[in-house]
Amino acid sequence: MNRMRFGASITLLVLFSLSFPIAGARVQSNSSDAESAAIRQVIDEFVGAFNRHDAHGWAMPFGEDGDFTNVSGLTRHGQKEVEERFKGLFAGALKDAHRTATVRHIRFVKPDVVAADAEWALVGSRAADGSENPVRKGIFTWVMVKRDGRWMFADFHESEFVTMR
Repeated sequence: MNRMRFGASITLLVLFSLSFPIAGARVQSNSSDAESAAIRQVIDEFVGAFNRHDAHGWAMPFGEDGDFTNVSGLTRHGQKEVEERFKGLFAGALKDAHRTATVRHIRFVKPDVVAADAEWALVGSRAADGSENPVRKGIFTWVMVKRDGRWMFADFHESEFVTMR
């Protein structure tokens, strides 16, 4: 009888101890879900600022040390440089442009560092001669970090799909 109680106690102890990692995994998953939603919100606001032709809003997620690289390889460092670049573009080649972006992946490298990407499409941009460009499509790639409770772009690359002729 004592052996049966001992065996039952061990079984209950094992089952009980296994429930802790599972509960922890659920909390982490919920936390990751909340963080993923926060990251998507930053990206949605970023694209929204583009569509309002708001250079300041477009630059806000970069922080002071974030890097931006466009489809041509042009790089800007920090909010101020990104904002200045887009003030000119929104007054010129991108003044009638509209962009969409669909997040494809968010991968947590660490709890406060993610790699994310989105497919984008751009309509209404103008070529150097003033003519309207055809629809352009590509990929945004971000490394984002969480600082002071806010997700920011540490590094952002904009790549464009090559059109085969």
